[in-house]
Amino acid sequence: MNAQSSNLMNKMRSPIAGVFVALAIIFTLSALISPYFLSGYNLSVIARGLAFVGLITIAQSMLMVLGELDLSLGMIGGLCGVVSGILMVRYGFEPYTAMVLAVIMGGCLGLLNGLLVTVLRLHSLVLTIGTAGIFGGANLVLTRGVAISGIPREVQYLGRGALFGVPAPFIIMLVALAIASFMMLKTPMGRYMYAIGNNQAGARMLGIRVDYIRVMVFAAAGALAGLAGVLMVARLGTAQPSIGNTWVLAPIAASVIGGVATTGGIGSPIGAIFGAGIIAIIENIIVLFGVSPYWQGIVSGVIVVLAISFDAVSRRYLRQDA
Repeated sequence: MNAQSSNLMNKMRSPIAGVFVALAIIFTLSALISPYFLSGYNLSVIARGLAFVGLITIAQSMLMVLGELDLSLGMIGGLCGVVSGILMVRYGFEPYTAMVLAVIMGGCLGLLNGLLVTVLRLHSLVLTIGTAGIFGGANLVLTRGVAISGIPREVQYLGRGALFGVPAPFIIMLVALAIASFMMLKTPMGRYMYAIGNNQAGARMLGIRVDYIRVMVFAAAGALAGLAGVLMVARLGTAQPSIGNTWVLAPIAASVIGGVATTGGIGSPIGAIFGAGIIAIIENIIVLFGVSPYWQGIVSGVIVVLAISFDAVSRRYLRQDA
């Protein structure tokens, strides 16, 4: 048991040191090249922006450890955000109740993805391309492409407020990160996730309930996406139909940069969040230097290609050495 726990710790922590050093170097260089980078306002902007993508990154990294991908998480977040706004504004639900129901809805949509993947034996990447279109289409049907305004001020603190100078969404993201990391490091569920990611057939032979765990992780990922969506609604003060449209590439790139293997079985949400931090700082520097924000999409795409290419090459060499 001790050897198994030690092996798990290595799988989680081995990539983290390198990405943390990279994050520290990029942070230091950014502080040197821009006098505005270390201002309290700018650091708050980075932290607040990181919180929303970070929640999706935590979700995506958990799935990637299993060897899965969910490209519909952004659309789940957007749809849940819109539904929370509709419940509050059109139907008069108590705001926090509406937000909780929307997060539960996210978990149910993730559960649906997991059931379709496991019961029908569909590839998660291909399936979630389709469900992303369904969830995005449902968003437009509900909103007709028009933002829902009038979100109650009492919940806007969750998106706009701060505690001791730290943005509230960032604190919520850290809590989610702590829970996810504890689950993966300290519970049998976490050990089973790594076992499934390493060798799904072998995990079945050991008696692990592979499909059950996969479905539960999809559901948890959907709930995290729903949480990101409702927090963004609280941040904007309106339920925008465009919420979640940009939450696709960055979480995958962040996870790979943070040491999560695209083939499964290696990495952790902590490393993925460090990777998300690297991307957030790079995008922030682009803005500080007055470069058009439209370049951020190109930068994110390039980072995805480089990260996945490096991951594929490194895994190939590791297999050859073994």
